[in-house]
Amino acid sequence: MKIVAVAACTSGIAHTYIAKEKLIRAAESMGHTIKVETQGTIGIEDELTADEVKEADIVILAVDIAITGTERFEGKPTIKVPTNVCVKAPKQLIQKIENELKK
Repeated sequence: MKIVAVAACTSGIAHTYIAKEKLIRAAESMGHTIKVETQGTIGIEDELTADEVKEADIVILAVDIAITGTERFEGKPTIKVPTNVCVKAPKQLIQKIENELKK
C-alpha cells in the first residue's frame, strides 16, 4: 500500500515529528511505502508532491490543528486522527486502514 500523510500538532514540535517517525517505522515494517509531510513551527517539511498524492492509496492526516493544502487530497481515501494515535498505536492504525480498504 502507498501511504501519504501529514503530521501537525498544536505546538508544532514534539508530537509532529514523533508521529512522523512512528508512522514511517510502522508502515515500513508492515511492507508499505510512506511519505510524511510535517507542518510545524519551521513551516512545511518533506512536502508531498502532486504525483505522490495521486499515486497514494490512502491519506493519513495526523493533525491536532488546521493544516494548509487539504484540497490536494480531494477524491482520495482519507483518515484524520489526532497525532497521539500515531504516537501510541501506529501499527493498529495502519491495520485498521488495511482492513477498511479490503472492504
